[in-house]
Amino acid sequence: MRNQASIAALLSLAATAAFAAPAVVTDIVPTGAMVQAVMGELGEVRVLLPQGASAHHYQMRPSDAQALQDADLVVWMGPELAPWLDRATGNLAADAQLRLLGVEGIKLRSFGSAGEEHDHDHGGHDHDHSHAGTDPHAWLNPDNVGPWLDAIVASLSAQDPENAQTYRANADAFAMRIETLDSTLSQRLAPHSDARFVVFHDAYGYFTEHFGLQPAVPVSLGDASTPSAARIDEIRGQIAQSGATCAFPEYAHDPALIDTVIEGTDVRVGGELSPAGGDLAPGANQYEALLTAMTNTMIACFDAG
Repeated sequence: MRNQASIAALLSLAATAAFAAPAVVTDIVPTGAMVQAVMGELGEVRVLLPQGASAHHYQMRPSDAQALQDADLVVWMGPELAPWLDRATGNLAADAQLRLLGVEGIKLRSFGSAGEEHDHDHGGHDHDHSHAGTDPHAWLNPDNVGPWLDAIVASLSAQDPENAQTYRANADAFAMRIETLDSTLSQRLAPHSDARFVVFHDAYGYFTEHFGLQPAVPVSLGDASTPSAARIDEIRGQIAQSGATCAFPEYAHDPALIDTVIEGTDVRVGGELSPAGGDLAPGANQYEALLTAMTNTMIACFDAG
């Protein structure tokens, strides 16, 4: 009887292993939220970027390298957002990683044409750089969620066909939630379509275009690099011309830059924005939480006038 029980236990463990979901690693909270929503209770997604870290300039830890080595699938935006992951994923097989910015059917935008040539301050030296190329903050347009969910389902199902139906059902339920949220946020933001505002860095183009807002005036460029003195003077002029009423600091970045560019103006300082969800712990509901928090923060400042 004892031998039979042992054999049954081993068979049970083997069956569990056979149906185990892939081990998945992602770059940032919004990516992790989408993958976690698709996986549901079948597995727990690992998000590499810790709270408070920059998606553009993060330095990987040994534990991150180990997580990548142990992963069956790495889902990330791509090197346009996270260059620190480019080399680490270079040796992965094509079916072991999913770069969301390369998914067919998503809406991509380039950084705005206005003021594309700016100065950066690198180690105290000014250099000219072209602020061009693909804007990687594409998760801030909810229209991209549908194609991404399809790609995530396909990648997970290829490695775990036994749970393919569950992945599809979870993705469909998540897509419906996002569609409802999108409609709600659009209605809430519609009265503020003429509001002009200042942000810490050029990360909000997808959000403003999708929700019909005016383009934000960014202090720093899309990689969140430190602006030079010439850049700050330029932004002061843009703010004066724009008639901006609100300026929003950004989570984990120095708010002094915002204070500097609006000094002597009537621009109100709003709450912190967190476009990559750096203030959020990983979880399946955090994509919705991110979009909702951004909307709440903006409207609170717009309504304060």
